Formats: sequence, C-alpha cells, structure tokens
Amino acid sequence: MKFSAVLACLVAVAAASPSLRLNWNKFKAEHGRRYASVQEERYRLSVFEQNQQFIDDHNARFENGEVTFTLQMNQFGDMTTEEIVGAMNGFTSTPGRRPAAVLRADEETLPKEVDWRTKGAVTPVKDQKQCGSCWAFSTTGSLEGQHFLKDGKLVSLSEQNLVDCSGRFGNMGCFGGLMDQAFRYIKANKGIDTEDSYPYEAQNGHCRFNASNVGATDTGFVDVEHGSERPSTSTTTVSEAAQRAGCSAVSLNHPTRLGGKFWRRESGKRFKKPGMGVMLALLRDTSRGVYSDKTCSSTHLDHGVLAVGYGADENGGDFWLVKNSWNTSWGNKGYIKMSRNNQNNCGIATQASYPLV
Repeated sequence: MKFSAVLACLVAVAAASPSLRLNWNKFKAEHGRRYASVQEERYRLSVFEQNQQFIDDHNARFENGEVTFTLQMNQFGDMTTEEIVGAMNGFTSTPGRRPAAVLRADEETLPKEVDWRTKGAVTPVKDQKQCGSCWAFSTTGSLEGQHFLKDGKLVSLSEQNLVDCSGRFGNMGCFGGLMDQAFRYIKANKGIDTEDSYPYEAQNGHCRFNASNVGATDTGFVDVEHGSERPSTSTTTVSEAAQRAGCSAVSLNHPTRLGGKFWRRESGKRFKKPGMGVMLALLRDTSRGVYSDKTCSSTHLDHGVLAVGYGADENGGDFWLVKNSWNTSWGNKGYIKMSRNNQNNCGIATQASYPLV
C-alpha cells in the first residue's frame, strides 16, 4: 500500500510539465516540504501551479508597464489565500481610533529620504512563522528603534513575551493583537524582556516574564493622525514620525486574489480549488519596483509591520521602506518598498503609532 501511494504521487508529479516539475522539486527541497499523503501533495502541487501562473501573468504585466513591481515564488508558494491570511495576519484593527497624543510639526523641511537601518536602529529581519503575531514584531521593532535613539544601544526584544503575557490588555497571542495594546502592557509591566532571555516559539504559552531580563520599556505611545502621509502644520504624519521619532509601528490591508471553486473527491474527501495566492505574500526580490495595489483597502487592516524609512524610486515613485516579519526570503531580504503619497494605499497611514521612552 505504501509503495502504491508513493507511485501514485510520482505519477501525479510526472504528469506536470518538465519546467513545473523542476520548480516543484526545487521548491520542496528549498523549504523542506514533506506532505502527509499522496492527496495532500497533489493538492499542494495544484496550489503551487496556480500561484506560479499568477506570478508569471503579473510579471508579464510589469514588463508591459501595467504594474510597478515584480513577484517571485517564495515560501508561501504551496499555500492558499485563506491559509496565508489565517496563519500570518494577526493585526486586530480599532475602528474609529483617534490620536492619543499629537506631536506638532514645525516648518522644517523633511529630508527626501530616511533609512533608519543605516543609523543602526533596526534589528535583523525576524520570522513570525505560522503564528498571527505580526503585531508583536511591529511593537518590538518600533521600541527597539526608540531605545536605540535614546541610549545608542540596539537590543532585540522578545515577541514571545508579548504573545504570552499581554492578554489582559486585549491581545490574543498567535490569534491576533494590536501594537498600542502591547505598548500599554509594556508600560504597565515596567518593561519587556530581551529576545535572548525569552526566545520566540511561534505559539501561545504561559507568561515567563522576568524583571531581571528587561531590555526596554516605554512611557506611553503616540497615535499618528489617521491617514496622514504628507507634512502638516497641525498634526504628526507618518513621514514626520519616521524622520523624527524613528521606526513606526504601522498596519496594512493584505489584498487577496481568489480563484474559482470546484469540488472533487479524493478517498471520500472533498477538496477546494486553491485560490490564486496572496499578492503581498508572493513578493520576492522587489528591488525593481514599488508595491502598489488598487484592490487593497485603506480601512480593513489585518497585518502589522514596521516603517523604517521612506524615499523615492525613479520607476515606482514615492515609497515607504517597510520591514516585515516573514524572514529574509520574502520581499527584498525581508523588506518592501510600499507606495507612499498614493491615497494611503493599503492603509499604511491609517493606524500608525510609536512608543515614547
């Protein structure tokens, strides 16, 4: 029975085109994929094939000047839209939020570009894995930068501390959370432990905070004015926060591309046709352009990231430099250039904030 199952799997893969078969085997080897059954591998191959087709079609549009960025296969290639959103997106939006504080702008002209990585204020790209803890990584990234600006020391902080311990402030660990709620926890808790003392586990656990291992704390936070990207004389904008206050915790809408549906029977079970994959998830090596998507929402936010700077691209226009928490195989070594001054595309300026130290 085991031999026949393996043979059936080999036949299914062999039926694919030579190039698809080569790419599939390369993908499995690169990302260490092992599937529980023949049916599962067939299904994952079909997801992979549709995602690859979506990538090819999109990149053809890039060559024709229809879009401003390219896509490439990465670790999400065998996952459907629903799976990626369910596993990776953990930001819980707060409708109708108002700024808790406003840092007024002066007449100073903001520099044309800012990159806090070059100042030493940004820790290496991390990996949240299949846990909806993006909010925790956005929180630590912003506080790591603020802590560096205050005393010149870059200390990696513990996302797991937030996942395990900030529940009474409204966060739900791998099931979602909010950066402002994490900032409140850190203030009330009088600190957050270092990454080294409380390493990431990508799952909910019991709280093991140890005050002797605190790496940083905050005294509150600033909510940036809703939707503000351009300089203003009355409110703090994301640009001003990025230039004056360092790395800002921001959130995005994660646009989806869904395919049609069909049902089939495999060993008595029904399988859903895979979606076309999530465009944002399939970004890799985006140095050729700036991410912009007319289909994403500026209000329905579901993914927390970190704005570490901004600038302008000769091909894609103004951009935000954004650090994600999907490891270095995603985007441009874990970063992405997202469209800036473009009607708050994907909601990057809808719910931005940064901690006070």
